[in-house]
Amino acid sequence: MFDERALQAVWYGGQAPSLWLRMVAGVFGIVSRLRRRLYALGLLPRARMPVPVIVIGNISVGGTGKTPLTIALVEALRERGFKPGVISRGYGGNARVATRVDAQSDPAMVGDEARLIFDATQAPVAVDRDRTAAALSLLANGNVDVIVADDGLQHYRLQRDVEICVIDGERRFGNGRLLPAGPLREPTARLASVDFRVCNGGVAQEDEVPISLVGDTVVALSGAQEKTLRDFAGQRVHAVAGIGNPTRFFAKLRAAGIDVIEYAFPDHHAYAASDLDFGDELPVLMTEKDAVKCAAFARPNWWKVPVRAQLLPHFFDAVAQLLRASDKTR
Repeated sequence: MFDERALQAVWYGGQAPSLWLRMVAGVFGIVSRLRRRLYALGLLPRARMPVPVIVIGNISVGGTGKTPLTIALVEALRERGFKPGVISRGYGGNARVATRVDAQSDPAMVGDEARLIFDATQAPVAVDRDRTAAALSLLANGNVDVIVADDGLQHYRLQRDVEICVIDGERRFGNGRLLPAGPLREPTARLASVDFRVCNGGVAQEDEVPISLVGDTVVALSGAQEKTLRDFAGQRVHAVAGIGNPTRFFAKLRAAGIDVIEYAFPDHHAYAASDLDFGDELPVLMTEKDAVKCAAFARPNWWKVPVRAQLLPHFFDAVAQLLRASDKTR
């Protein structure tokens, strides 16, 4: 219905939105406000879990770094004595019922992000389009005392105890308009009601927690061989990114002195081997999220570039303090 490139030019390129886009955005805003109001008044039912729930999300479309933050938060909560489990909608997957993720899970079924989170943390992970069903699945089958929802800030049916909004520090909120006239799922006023605002890239504002996605290790998809980004400096490579903001990945490679041929795929793209058949033997570098879907048909010169979220410890301490203050942990 809408051309993605044309929308990007409107959202972030300074091009004025058409009257049609503004009209649709107006309707979207009315429906969004009404829906949230109905939940706030209790006219739409909300599911309350017996353990604390943390929701990590954003108010804009596109990648902001939610999944690396989810992984980092799971690890930090474990260090602080909690037993976290993760729920996800399973974007890009075909699961129609609550499904537990394990080392044999097909990303085409459970989604690329859920599989990546499990591989990185080995924590209990469940996916379902109904986050409440995913949460109940974790509680029934896993030893979990806190649930972390990867995405779902607008999934108001699931009651939450802590809200974390991740902000793209470089693109911020684009033209500041609601979908589809702008990139926003909710107006920026929504930020006043979340517990933490985490800024990925750019310059964090005074009320935001800075996060950096760091890592210069490069790992072969076909085995345990490792290199660093510096080993590819001066080389020409094919760079593959099917994420919300692929330009961030390409810029990271260029900053390491790599000559990049860009291939930006749609977020959550379901790869086939033919997608990466570039007709030469140049190395192929991709994000870790893409790699979980390409491992089954990987070639020796295909590499993934893992990143980890780096935040100050006091952020994790503050999250843990909110959890301990919850009546569900007493």
